[in-house]
Amino acid sequence: MTAILTNLFDGVAYGMLLFVLACGLAVTLGLMNFVNLAHGAFAMAGGYVCMVLVNRMGWPFFAALPLAFVSAAAIGIALERTLYRHLYTRSHLDQVLFTIGLTFMSVAAVDYIQGSSRVFINLPAALQGQFDLFGVGIGRYRLMIIVICGLLTIGLQMVLAKTRFGSRLRAAVDDPRAASGLGINVPQVFAFTFAFGCGLAGLGGALSAEILGLDPYFPLKFMIYFLIVVTVGGSSSITGPFLASLLLGIGDVAAKYYVPKMGPFVIYTMMIVILIWRPNGLFGRAAAR
Repeated sequence: MTAILTNLFDGVAYGMLLFVLACGLAVTLGLMNFVNLAHGAFAMAGGYVCMVLVNRMGWPFFAALPLAFVSAAAIGIALERTLYRHLYTRSHLDQVLFTIGLTFMSVAAVDYIQGSSRVFINLPAALQGQFDLFGVGIGRYRLMIIVICGLLTIGLQMVLAKTRFGSRLRAAVDDPRAASGLGINVPQVFAFTFAFGCGLAGLGGALSAEILGLDPYFPLKFMIYFLIVVTVGGSSSITGPFLASLLLGIGDVAAKYYVPKMGPFVIYTMMIVILIWRPNGLFGRAAAR
């Protein structure tokens, strides 16, 4: 029972981390109807910014996390204003080809600048190790991830569902011409949303560097996980990807612990079964497109 609870805790932490990494893609794909397969590159950028600040410049870890968010968001808004904005009305195939090309370019650039070796972020002593709670091993860093990601999830859901900006975003996606007629600056709304999604990816990349490791091939290795989260959860809401992240995180950790030779097979089997049962995802709607 202790091992089960420990694996459950680690699975929840991993699932929360997957959600922060993938929720930006859920926003751009589900709310903006834009397929951004370069999403992992922004996560990698935030991770490397955090690594450089902490490992090489001596910054405190918690001071470097906001810079990881801001740097990824700044890169995102620069690319959105110069490149991405021209693809909003293009087909999904064009978007896929363009963004996968950016992914390979980012991999080559980081490999040239930083090298191909995997790096980790030096954590403060307060986040290292674990403590026992009723016999269950609770990792301090994973507990911090659960708290931060939980707060981000609640805040993101409230912003999209309860604020004027969320209403403007939904209106801009549903009918850009009508939204413009109502005085909504649609390009500005899209730019801010895209930058925010990239910033979340950068923050997720910084938080995940200690658990997943960081190397130039990060966007390619974890692209399939981001797509699984959004596909299984459904791209028409935030709740779906959140629950899908928890489900896949727990399933992945449990599979690697109990059947390590079949770990990836279990995750893909879960995805296939869910999509056969719910072709539009757990919370997807057929009329979302």
